[in-house]
Amino acid sequence: MYPHERSLVKQLADDKFALIGVNSDKDRDELKKVLEEKNISWRSFWNGGSTSGPISTRWNVRGWPTIYVFDEKGVIRYRNVRGPELDKALEALFDEMGEMVSIRHEEAAEEDEAAPSTEKKDAKPAEPAKSGGN
Repeated sequence: MYPHERSLVKQLADDKFALIGVNSDKDRDELKKVLEEKNISWRSFWNGGSTSGPISTRWNVRGWPTIYVFDEKGVIRYRNVRGPELDKALEALFDEMGEMVSIRHEEAAEEDEAAPSTEKKDAKPAEPAKSGGN
């Protein structure tokens, strides 16, 4: 998962894009080490050391990772899209803003193939969220 996110941050650095993470690790010192080891360069908020912390509670997060994709007005447009589906969602939102963006992940694909995935899969089909807000 991290190679894909690093690739997005790098490719979209000059565009209207921000990646924000929320972390539920209990030990903040260990968390800092992981952020450095995994080269997590985007802002990541601490959820109080628990998956039932204040951020995940407010946003009704039930599984980790949970991904929300917002449009330029702050409306949640997609939830739990990953990999190519996330790329398509981002490209569609950029297209709505009149900006042509083509996302490619050669480097991320190579890294993902080398590392086994341990990520929990709770993804739903890529469809726009029906409500805005939060």
